[in-house]
Amino acid sequence: MRAVVFEKFQTFPSLREVDRPSPGPGEVLLKIAGSGACHSDVALYKEFAEGQPGASAPPFVLGHEASGWIEELGPGVTGFTKGDAYLVYGPNGCGHCKACSRGQDTYCENAATMPWAATGIGRDGGMAEYMVTPARNLVPLGDADPVAAAPLADAGLTPYHAIKLSLPKLAGGGRYALVVGLGGLGQIAVQILTALTGATVIATDMKQDAMDRAAAAGAVTVPGGPDQVAAIREITGGRGVDAAFDLVGAAPTIRTAQACLAQQGRLTVVGIAGGVTEWSFFTNPYEAEITNTYWGTVEELYEVVAMYRAGQIVPDVERYPLDRFDEAYRKLEAGQLSGRAVIVPHA
Repeated sequence: MRAVVFEKFQTFPSLREVDRPSPGPGEVLLKIAGSGACHSDVALYKEFAEGQPGASAPPFVLGHEASGWIEELGPGVTGFTKGDAYLVYGPNGCGHCKACSRGQDTYCENAATMPWAATGIGRDGGMAEYMVTPARNLVPLGDADPVAAAPLADAGLTPYHAIKLSLPKLAGGGRYALVVGLGGLGQIAVQILTALTGATVIATDMKQDAMDRAAAAGAVTVPGGPDQVAAIREITGGRGVDAAFDLVGAAPTIRTAQACLAQQGRLTVVGIAGGVTEWSFFTNPYEAEITNTYWGTVEELYEVVAMYRAGQIVPDVERYPLDRFDEAYRKLEAGQLSGRAVIVPHA
């Protein structure tokens, strides 16, 4: 079968012929419907070096946002019907520690001993014609479009998890939420906040088309620039925002989100650009929190799929056949995608 393989650090991936995998005990073989191209993939093959924290050693097939149809069941697997569509929960923990037992494989207590972090991150992923995954990682899609659903495995789940943890800050009237960075995750974050809260959602980015799409989803938009923070604070009557979500994670975006926080507000850094920031008693609003999150739980992915099937989340996807995967990644690297690129192997 054909697959997009990350073969060497700081080297662009290649389309290769590889053996079609067979499902082992507790696993299923999926015929891939779609696989999202994510900035995390770019970090894996372009930015990380061997031994660096966060790096996953090649070679492996990329694609941690995957959906597909049941093709074959491994030994001991029952309850699935060939041809049914599923979304794949990417994280692969040990399956038996306290974190994994509550579906939070991202925070597996035995992660250091695991041979991989996730499907498409150390373990062969979905940017191929077929993929093997644990049966416990499948979330049913019913009759929903599996291609458009593919990015929800990360671009939907990651902001959903961060927002869900911040909901107490957004409960009640007169609340404000801020989304910094309106790429694939940021656009879905706006939709989730609009659906789950009564807060005024403020969205900011350097790109006008990205802000236009966020505005269409119900956000009040503010362009980047020297007056950015003042404009956001003016919208809140000077008080600041109750919850901020930085979907970039660079030093300037973290500082912007910090500067917009209200007292007792909460800033969640979701993006993994690796930015650092400063904190001091006299500059941080009293009791304001700064935290980070990583992905989410399988239970939350069920909830994301429920929102998708109800029409509360509408992913904006650009579809590419497998032999044009390189075009998708090059556009992603250059910041030229207006939505989420999804590779469709059987197009």
